[in-house]
Amino acid sequence: MHSLPEYDIIPPWWAFPVRTHIFTLGVYSLESTKAIDYGRPFDARFYYNGRDLGARWTPSRTIFKLWSPEAERVELSLYPDGVSAAGATLPLQQGDRGVWSLALDGDLHGVYYDYTVTMGGEARATADPYAAACCRNGARSMVIDLARAAPEGFERDVPPPLQTEQVIYELHVKDFSFDPDSGVPPEYQGKFKAFSYRREDGSPPPCMAHLKSLGVTHIQLLPIFDFGSVDEGGDGGQFNWGYDPLNYNVPEGSYATDPDRGGVRVRECREMIQALHQNGFRVVMDVVYNHTHAADSWLGRSAPGYYYRREEDGSLSNGSGCGNDIAAGRAMADEYIVQSVLFWAREYHVDGFRFDLMGLMPVELMNRIRAELDAAFGPGEKLLYGEPWRAGDSPMEPGSLPALKENAALLDPGVGMFCDNTRDAVKGDCFHAELPGFVCGGEGLEEAILHAASGWADGDPDFRPRCCGQIINYVSCHDNLTLWDKLLLSQPGEPPPGDFEAYREDVARRNRLAVFICFTCLGRPFLQAGEEFGRTKFGDSNSYCSPPEVNMLRWAQAARFAPLVEYYRQLIRLRKSLPGLCGKSPEAAGRVTAQTVLAPGVVSFQVEGGGAQGQRLLVLYNASPWDYVYPLPGGGWSILADDRCAFQSVPARDGQAAVPALSGMLLQQPQE
Repeated sequence: MHSLPEYDIIPPWWAFPVRTHIFTLGVYSLESTKAIDYGRPFDARFYYNGRDLGARWTPSRTIFKLWSPEAERVELSLYPDGVSAAGATLPLQQGDRGVWSLALDGDLHGVYYDYTVTMGGEARATADPYAAACCRNGARSMVIDLARAAPEGFERDVPPPLQTEQVIYELHVKDFSFDPDSGVPPEYQGKFKAFSYRREDGSPPPCMAHLKSLGVTHIQLLPIFDFGSVDEGGDGGQFNWGYDPLNYNVPEGSYATDPDRGGVRVRECREMIQALHQNGFRVVMDVVYNHTHAADSWLGRSAPGYYYRREEDGSLSNGSGCGNDIAAGRAMADEYIVQSVLFWAREYHVDGFRFDLMGLMPVELMNRIRAELDAAFGPGEKLLYGEPWRAGDSPMEPGSLPALKENAALLDPGVGMFCDNTRDAVKGDCFHAELPGFVCGGEGLEEAILHAASGWADGDPDFRPRCCGQIINYVSCHDNLTLWDKLLLSQPGEPPPGDFEAYREDVARRNRLAVFICFTCLGRPFLQAGEEFGRTKFGDSNSYCSPPEVNMLRWAQAARFAPLVEYYRQLIRLRKSLPGLCGKSPEAAGRVTAQTVLAPGVVSFQVEGGGAQGQRLLVLYNASPWDYVYPLPGGGWSILADDRCAFQSVPARDGQAAVPALSGMLLQQPQE
């Protein structure tokens, strides 16, 4: 069979007419799922680790394999494109361990396909949950030769070397370049291509030039796999963060210049990652293996009942808050997740993974992923971290423990977690705009701030990380209010401001102190894109589907907030220069000493051997409304950072450190 063309216009997935029953809600029947025990005996009988599921292309033939252990019949339908009627329908052969397979001769690259799975006498169409390419809106899968969908030189693409410190910058593909001031031409704005675009003289556009100038080391991309909430053929005004997976192993089509041709999104996504590598960044992928866009998913259609957790009454559990929970902890669910992670690392050169709602994953699974990544790419080469919480309770497999904060000590030291303890102590409760944190006059937070300094090695009794390398320190991310908006809205005694975009020095001072704390605590620093120039979403605390004009990065604002941007640049540079702050081992926390509450809103601590040549560091945070004068112990101290400049070396005068209100100071003492 010859390769077939990729063309035509495809309707939205919710109107796709491949089968009359496509995308009806639910699984085959609630009663059938309640009667089946998907426990260890089932897994022992049907677990398959052949690692060859999906459509495996070669020049001479393609082998189709689908895991559907309870199916009575599975048929394969082939199509010349994403919308035409079927060209052929062929039965698959049932094999061992629930695997159905069929080998077809010829070069099938570019051929679209789906399956019809019959169970209990009912036939349902499904795309391939293991597919590596698909049509617009993902209702049909596509056979792909991944080598043909690689940008020039991709086989030689490697990430930049790991730096002393990993500074993570969270970025949404559409946010990055949707603003015309990004310097990206209209046809690439909001697309993967924005990251590889170069102007006629070969220089990067302003958005990429800004990114390069900051000094961050890792770009964490909000979900880039195929998600279900956006019509890929619709207008550019659609927006979603992308936490609603449809095809886990396929890039999102709305970020491609042509979603109708299955290979285009693959090539352009790889091109984006290649360009980020060439610009000095490693790439972290935000992954959502805890739930799917709907329980009536390709996983749900190929193995009804198996992939989703249910309550005792048979209803879907909702620990994700999104209507369903993937049954991580079951053998084939875990195998699917592991192989998907390895696929992105291998075929797209992704350098790390951020797990959404990691608390819905078992500890055992996260440790296995860590081990598999280390075995395939080298110990610690790929970052791995996630949110150690969940939206609600979720019934896990017997014997499984959730990857929550309280189980941090059971996780591999190479599995990190976002530290909401630090976040809330610094800026205040993330769900209540008016409640202030330490930097806005919040009371009784001094001890929490000092615990943050050591990476919570001696802090909350319910939160005992194995080492500070597990801690991701942050004060804002895509969730909740931006840092700037939170600081504005939690100002004591002030009404909400009318202009969120206006530069205000009083807010900028609190912003500088917040990020100063984040960058002088042990752990890995993390910041939300645009935080460095007072990013605002105009008080929108949940902008997951708000218009792109609300979510986009406003690049003109970067110029208006230039002093704040420069402060971030200096802090990043300073952090990298001080190995004592970058330590990730269990022993690193022992360097933090003399943790002291000096006054309400004022704390200090020292870091032994924290300087570039092993000098002692002294860190002071003054969140009070008054200047604070600290008598320095001994002599020879120099100021490395204060509220205005975060990369300097100025002798401290008169044997004291004068720390202005709402500011921090970092000093260094020569070795004795």
